[in-house]
Amino acid sequence: MTSPSRSESNTQSYFVGLLAEQARLTENAAPADLKLLTEKLTYLTDEQIKLITSAHAYASRAHDGQWRRTGHEYISHPTAVASILADMRMDHQTLMAALLHDVIEDSSTSKSSLGDQFGRPVAEIVDGVSKLTKIFSSRAEAQAENFQKMALAMAKDIRVIMVKMADRLHNMRTIGVMSPTQRKRIARETLDFYAPIANRLGIHSMKTELEELGFKALYPLRANRIERAVKAARGHRTELMEEITSTITAALNRDSINGTVHAREKLTYSIYRKMKTQHKPFAEIMDVFGFRIVVDQVDACYRTLGMVHNLFKPVAGRFKDYIAIPKANGYQSLHTSLFGMHGVPIEVQIRTKQMEAMAENGIAGHWLYRAGEDDFEPSQRRARQWVQDLLELQRQAGNPLEFIESLKLDLFPDEVYVFTPNGDIMALPRGACPIDFAYAVHTDIGNTCVACRVDRSLAPLSQQLQSGQSVEIITSNDARVNPDWLTFVVTSRARSAIRVRLKNQQGDQSVALGRKLLNRALGNANTSINDLDFRRLRRVFTELGVRKLNDLLAAIGNGDLMAYVAAQKLLAADNPDYEAVQIEGGGPIAIRGGEGLVIHYGRCCGPAPGDQIVGHMTPGKGFVVHIETCPNITELRRRATREIIPARWTSNTEGEFLTTLLINVNRRKGILAEIAAEVTAADAGVDNMHVEERSAEVSTIVIGVTIKNRSHLARVMRRLRNIQAVINLARKAF
Repeated sequence: MTSPSRSESNTQSYFVGLLAEQARLTENAAPADLKLLTEKLTYLTDEQIKLITSAHAYASRAHDGQWRRTGHEYISHPTAVASILADMRMDHQTLMAALLHDVIEDSSTSKSSLGDQFGRPVAEIVDGVSKLTKIFSSRAEAQAENFQKMALAMAKDIRVIMVKMADRLHNMRTIGVMSPTQRKRIARETLDFYAPIANRLGIHSMKTELEELGFKALYPLRANRIERAVKAARGHRTELMEEITSTITAALNRDSINGTVHAREKLTYSIYRKMKTQHKPFAEIMDVFGFRIVVDQVDACYRTLGMVHNLFKPVAGRFKDYIAIPKANGYQSLHTSLFGMHGVPIEVQIRTKQMEAMAENGIAGHWLYRAGEDDFEPSQRRARQWVQDLLELQRQAGNPLEFIESLKLDLFPDEVYVFTPNGDIMALPRGACPIDFAYAVHTDIGNTCVACRVDRSLAPLSQQLQSGQSVEIITSNDARVNPDWLTFVVTSRARSAIRVRLKNQQGDQSVALGRKLLNRALGNANTSINDLDFRRLRRVFTELGVRKLNDLLAAIGNGDLMAYVAAQKLLAADNPDYEAVQIEGGGPIAIRGGEGLVIHYGRCCGPAPGDQIVGHMTPGKGFVVHIETCPNITELRRRATREIIPARWTSNTEGEFLTTLLINVNRRKGILAEIAAEVTAADAGVDNMHVEERSAEVSTIVIGVTIKNRSHLARVMRRLRNIQAVINLARKAF
């Protein structure tokens, strides 16, 4: 047998110490003795405490003979979960559900029997938690589906996720008994989802402990090294922190402000994350001293801010007012950075006692479950609204993976604050654009958005917004959602709404194109869709695999069904005496230019309004338009594999069209920039450009330009021909 490496030995010894620490946490914070739990329930009535005691007795019987890997009786775990929630002052139904949360899974107890014994609300919470026991699995699709269920349970009753979060916290406290593989998997889940959810719900105390335990389990050696470095640095810091604390306390007393000062020591995961993201050494992170000042009233927060700014020099641009503009999770506080005594940088947070309680427990406060929605604090309503928004996000998601992708975006908000035209403040994730703003106001505003004004000036819809800007959205009833928006929006609300709208648009456009194609195919039989009696054609729909006329038209418009095949079957079913004939010809398909979801333009020839065009149907893509003389169309005619359909541009054609130019130039420095400048000066766009070298003196430049029509292209080509280095140019046809 080989001896363990030094690294493995260090990891094992570290986990021995970590397990001892977690056993101590379990003993103190998660007692198996019911008496220690009930001592925390002074905020509940005697009747409610009796119900909790009854639930504990029921759970003890259900788990009789069951043991945890730590060597404790199993009832110690649900009791510990209830104890964690009692520290947060959760209501009695939540504590009862916490005590009972494993009985459905681990015993023969049913949801209905729990409902009869303890009431439907408790049974619903326990059932919701039981369904979340296998949230994560090896397959991404299954993981996403289960997390989707978790989000739905959260939206139905937030107490479900509170019990689940407390369950995860206690499991993390005892994670040392798990195998290394299990430890890493559970720790990664905790850091990726559970800690961010706790943060999103404003439960700072739970979030920080989950992060610390997850970090120690996932990276034990890194955590151990940072812990030792913190202990080594603590010695010379203590005296200075006490001196700063005394100075601030004396200033509070002098200004008659009733407040307390707490020195904050940075946690290992916070240090590690800052070192990693900010690329700073440990010494620079530890140079910053943190202090929290807790006062009685909101106005005292601002008086205290003025006091500390008089006491120490503030750092420009490092002040944030989260009281006037709370974070999305409801967090409120004043943040400022200062140069303290001896030039030491310090960070100060100033808040009231109520804000302190909200920062620690977030949405979990027992007051959350009052009867009326109006009883919620505004900050709590914001956190609760996020949970309710999960329902809309889930409904709009095309599949579970899309949902979980959107949820991850929402779990890590780094926010900017912008103003509506009426002066209302709106929080958006950093990197958000006016499209995100429009959908945050209302889905209909986003769907009809055509332009925007930022600080009263017209701005691109893709422009990233900055805090303090005012945003106005310009709408039109004729507007259509652009698929390109998905490349720059950042909010899950906007992304999911755009996808839903695009699906609807594509469906509408597919039906419209399918109607044109089917009417054209019926034209030689001197009939149209309106002339057919579809009540007699149900058999044809079944034969073609569709349920109704619009499904048939959409299949034709998407290229999944040939129009002349559908026409033959419809005509034969409508008229028993009909003799099948080859349906050809018909009028050309009218191209307006805005049907970009079901009508595509061949990149081989780059057709533009003014060109003579034809097209063909391609399954899944719809109608593909080509110039009539395109070599690919010639090849299709020769093979006779697809029907070539005449097409024409409408008089009100709109949009931009991509075509490709081949330019032979004499090689010289700066020629690419000169060509791009001339294209831009002609009010055209450069989509792509690359050089194909032919000789030492001559190069061929391939450039994709976006134009409005053939006349516009002619203007672009004239400007390019005026460049002295240009030998010749022409449109490219593959």
